[in-house]
Amino acid sequence: MKTQVSLLALSMASAMLSLNAQAEASDLEHIEVSSDFRGTDVQQLAASVSVIGSDLIEQRDAQHLDELLNVAANLNFNSGASRGRFVQIRGIGERSQYSEPTNSSVGFFVDGMNFSGTLGIASLFDVAQVEVLRGPQATAFGAGAMAGAIKIKTTEADGETSGRVALTLAQKDTWSLGAAYGSAITDKLFYRVALQQYKSDGFIENTYLDRDDTDNLDEFSGRLKLRYLASDSLSIDLNYQYFDMDNGYDAFSLENDRHTRSDQPGFDRQKTHALSLQATQQLSFATLNAQLSYSTSDLDYGYDEDWTYVGFHPWEYSSVDYYFRTRDITSVDLRLTSNDSSKLFADTTDWVVGVYAQDTDESVLRQYTYNDADFSSTYTPKNVALYAQLDNHFAPQWLLTFGLRADNFQIDYDDVNGFVESSDDTMLGGKLALSYQLPSATLYTSISRGYKVGGFNANDEVSDAQRIYDPEYSWNYEFGVKGYSENGYARAAVFYMQRDDVQVNDYDLITREDLSTEFVDIIDNAGEGTNWGLELEAGWQVNPSWEISGAFGYLRAEYKDYTQADGTYVDSREQAQAPRYTYHLSSDWLLTDCLKWNLEVEGKDDYYFSDSHDERNPAYALVHTKLSYLHDDWEVSFWVKNLMDKTYYTRGFGGFNNDPREYYEGEKAYYQLGDGRQAGISASYQF
Repeated sequence: MKTQVSLLALSMASAMLSLNAQAEASDLEHIEVSSDFRGTDVQQLAASVSVIGSDLIEQRDAQHLDELLNVAANLNFNSGASRGRFVQIRGIGERSQYSEPTNSSVGFFVDGMNFSGTLGIASLFDVAQVEVLRGPQATAFGAGAMAGAIKIKTTEADGETSGRVALTLAQKDTWSLGAAYGSAITDKLFYRVALQQYKSDGFIENTYLDRDDTDNLDEFSGRLKLRYLASDSLSIDLNYQYFDMDNGYDAFSLENDRHTRSDQPGFDRQKTHALSLQATQQLSFATLNAQLSYSTSDLDYGYDEDWTYVGFHPWEYSSVDYYFRTRDITSVDLRLTSNDSSKLFADTTDWVVGVYAQDTDESVLRQYTYNDADFSSTYTPKNVALYAQLDNHFAPQWLLTFGLRADNFQIDYDDVNGFVESSDDTMLGGKLALSYQLPSATLYTSISRGYKVGGFNANDEVSDAQRIYDPEYSWNYEFGVKGYSENGYARAAVFYMQRDDVQVNDYDLITREDLSTEFVDIIDNAGEGTNWGLELEAGWQVNPSWEISGAFGYLRAEYKDYTQADGTYVDSREQAQAPRYTYHLSSDWLLTDCLKWNLEVEGKDDYYFSDSHDERNPAYALVHTKLSYLHDDWEVSFWVKNLMDKTYYTRGFGGFNNDPREYYEGEKAYYQLGDGRQAGISASYQF
């Protein structure tokens, strides 16, 4: 199979070079990736990157990031909550969080602020673009981006007078209303403000409570951005963001349908205030960038563990499990970026040096029916990092990039049960990339190293040997080619990743006296893992009225040498949340001067839900369509998501039976269903 992948990569390279031969220059729109230190065109960046622009966000009528994740190759997500809060890139990423502290494998950033592990706030109103970087991103983002990073870039306060009002009405009592506006207060002071409220009853009907809103969405997001041009060489940016998510969580039923019986439906709430202050000073020899960020979040999550009500069955148990988490993050990033007067090595080499520090203070309160008393813990990781990058143009068409980051983590943990632990780890990561630039194509190869800190298992029922798990490291080897012509673009990358001390999510099943089952979550280390595959993206302007685009990912991921919590030895196993293929196809057809039709198909192969049981998510494909009427600055659209009303799953469990009618005997699978077919109307006005 590896040989076939290599041949495919070579054929793609030939296609790219033919594109280059067709056009020495192109009118194709340049898309800048802001996640790079200097801002680089996506066609020239030596990395596998997807950029999802505002046009695609509005085309999908996407309210949240989880509605767009299937657009990019080799991306997957896991729900287990009201939204897809847990993301995997190339098969690597977390799948849940309960009382235990976790460290992210996929970094998540909004306007440079670190929100890793809190993707519930990933609303998309007034967003300029979403950047998905695959593979370790240690140099720029550190330990939280061992698998990759997702960055949301919102619309800037640039002094241009512009605004937008958007309204959506849809089935399931769904509606949203948003407004954004930006302008200049003076010739030196600019602003941008955006507000949106989104509500939906969801797709669940609770037959016991006779309600259809126990799995509802109630999400408010607000943003204020200010930019002050203090002088010709100094600019100051203030960014305040507020999120208030008050969602229900009532997703599982004994029959695996959309009819639940919970007498105490769960919740998935988050309230976040975030503030950043950034100063950019043009010095004589470099640009100094300083960013100070602070965020405080209350994250409440809970569910009805028995999924039924008191009196449902004589054998029933009744239990709820609630988690109340507060998280405060303070960070500072100081960076110097060279200018034309300070290049090194005979003016061939640009450079970046920086220092980053972050303090996190996280506390958890767990209220669980079967605990004698409430569980509480505090988790305080602190890290300081030094990073640097050199970009050497040693020949007109060649670029050699070398990045390095050293990260020191000091972590303290203690809980009410008397478990106290500390760790002190220094980790090293970075990248080495070589690219060759043709007039309309780029070829690159790279080696990158990522890392992820270790941690602690909080539950006191975990054995002493499993209380602590070690850091994980990864090496990523990649070859890519990107090309474009006047009528389209194509990008391809093949990769091979070697993971050491793979952090595996597992759990013990403990049978209570009433024969019901309790989960004890565990994170442990397997010996090693390998993740390899390819990513393809392409777009083609077939004619002035018709454009098609698509993405395809192929992935093989496995880990080796692991003893599960139940004592079973695993010599080799496919990694969870790692479908062998993912794809997205889109067709945009301008039927008349004011009528546009879009049709999208997205899908993925089957995959394991978890490392700890054998239940798999079946392969599926979803179809979405939208018909839009455009006139001047107005757009009115009729859309249907999941047009074929396909049944698919966003979370699954196995290895136990939660049905008292069957006396909790045997093993069954239980699923959280994705959204069914939904039709709606949207209207927006740009000014």
